[in-house]
Amino acid sequence: MNQFMNSILTTPVQITTLITLLATAMILGVLTALVFMFRCQHTTSYGIALALLPMVVCLVIMLVNGNIGAGIAVAGSFALVRFRSVPGTAREIAAVFTAVAIGLSLGMGYIGVAVVFFIFAAVFVLVLTLLNFGGDSRPEKVLKITIPEDFDYNGLFDDLLNEYTISYRLKKIRTTNMGTMFELQYIVCFKELQIKKEFFDEIRTRNGNLNVIVDDVMERESL
Repeated sequence: MNQFMNSILTTPVQITTLITLLATAMILGVLTALVFMFRCQHTTSYGIALALLPMVVCLVIMLVNGNIGAGIAVAGSFALVRFRSVPGTAREIAAVFTAVAIGLSLGMGYIGVAVVFFIFAAVFVLVLTLLNFGGDSRPEKVLKITIPEDFDYNGLFDDLLNEYTISYRLKKIRTTNMGTMFELQYIVCFKELQIKKEFFDEIRTRNGNLNVIVDDVMERESL
């Protein structure tokens, strides 16, 4: 068992060793991508990049072959994650760090460590995903109501919101259509997951049949 966790890079890298490590990195990279894309919105580029990352990190660590070089490679990976052009969600950054850790382990020859770490990480992520850990069973929504400028918006929809929502708060008021209308933006949590048509009908009766929009709250999970 102890030998299983030892590094296989005791001699200069041979072609068979290189192929073994890269093939292992490829397999673990694909599996890591599948785990983190499970029940999560993602793009094709995200999946491909996540699958490729362990192979890239593995080869970089094998080429630098030294503590100083390894330190520079790790610092570079941190810079890649933190300062890329598009901010990532917390889940995406966790996935990237997981792929980097697998690549580092394989680059130093610790195949057993990489496999064991992947198994633990995969089980952990899948269990938390299936349990909807940290999720909200009744997510907040953005309710946008347009009213004419001559309407007094204070308390205009309070009775309806008390009837159909668990909680609500007025987040923003802004003018639209060259200042001839107001747009009220509420953050609401509906009592039922399916929004009743009667709710829209009653609001449209009061706002003169102007726009009523319900949208998802922008995700606040980026780091």
